[in-house]
Amino acid sequence: MNHLETLVAEYLDWQGFLVRRNTKVGKLAHGGWAMELDIVGYNPHTGTIVHYEPSTDAHTWARREERFGAKFARGREYIFTELFTWLSEDIEIEQIAICPSHPKGRDTLGGGRLISIDEFIHEVRTAVAAKGPLRQHAISETYPLLRTIQLMMCGYNSVFTPAR
Repeated sequence: MNHLETLVAEYLDWQGFLVRRNTKVGKLAHGGWAMELDIVGYNPHTGTIVHYEPSTDAHTWARREERFGAKFARGREYIFTELFTWLSEDIEIEQIAICPSHPKGRDTLGGGRLISIDEFIHEVRTAVAAKGPLRQHAISETYPLLRTIQLMMCGYNSVFTPAR
């Protein structure tokens, strides 16, 4: 799992989601698997399911459309039958593609919502910064990436302005 996938998984877990990561689905008769789903989370408090497919690829948008379309289709096919088997299939799955860029006018990819890496990082930074300084409101050490962001954004004792 790369750093971006790890950050997505930590962020979801920190928000109360039950998280499955890098899960192979669709066992094939001749061996192997149909697909690997990067990060899927279920929030038992809100009944929300999210399926993230982050990527730092340099593919064309046409190739990405094909790849993410296949991953999101497999997600819809297998999330209820192999990952969260106890849930009702009536629950809507929010599928999100995270890519290096988010061109103006392109808000979906492969049937899921498209956001850029920078947009996702902004969301994480905003949520982490709201916690304040680590000394007073430490993010658990079980989330090392989020805790590092907290130290960088808020400091240990008090919020500070970085030197230029």
